[in-house]
Amino acid sequence: MIDLYTWTTPNGHKVHIMLEEIGLEYKAHPINIGKGDQFGDDFLKISPNNKIPAIVDQDGPNGKPYSLFESGAILIYLAEKTGRLLPTDAVKRNDVLQWLMFQMASVGPMLGQAHHFNKYAPEKIEYAVKRYESEANRIYSVMDRRLAEVKFLAGNDYSIADIATWPWLRSAETQGVNIDDYPNVRRWFEMIGDRDNVKAGLQVLQDHKTDLTDEEAYENMFGNKQYEKR
Repeated sequence: MIDLYTWTTPNGHKVHIMLEEIGLEYKAHPINIGKGDQFGDDFLKISPNNKIPAIVDQDGPNGKPYSLFESGAILIYLAEKTGRLLPTDAVKRNDVLQWLMFQMASVGPMLGQAHHFNKYAPEKIEYAVKRYESEANRIYSVMDRRLAEVKFLAGNDYSIADIATWPWLRSAETQGVNIDDYPNVRRWFEMIGDRDNVKAGLQVLQDHKTDLTDEEAYENMFGNKQYEKR
């Protein structure tokens, strides 16, 4: 049994989708980041960086409970646990891992900044908007060139690289991107979105989803609450 501590964000959806794809039994525990649940002592024990998602595998290595934080690490762990979505062949494995790292280092942080300055920033900062929208479009262009050559990001097989990246592209418009400008990305995005397990992953905790634009949510996500000493 996997205990999943999560919320309805792109990083949360990565692990929701992964668990649906590999078919492991899991229980989702909501960590409402707008209400500040991520700062609770119990959550910090398994996610010291106070970020979702995190998991506790009750049947971890040596049959003992094992906790992990950081979505990329969780995807690798679950892939290795089940032998799914991460090849054992050295070349294919590293193809997957480099595109997974591309998501972790570029897609998530940069698209997240574009999204933030377009939606959450209390004032319009033209320099920031232009910088991150330009970088978002550059990243889409990198993926579009890649996907002109292969079916999936890491080659011709669906992998954790696709699972990690796909949820971040659901908000292209807010990132200042017209996905129609990137036809290979659009083809890939629609193909993955049609998967039943992806659809199921997106439904995890949907009944808990709340508006994250109010004052309390802003303080917990972007304000001084984030920087308190713990």
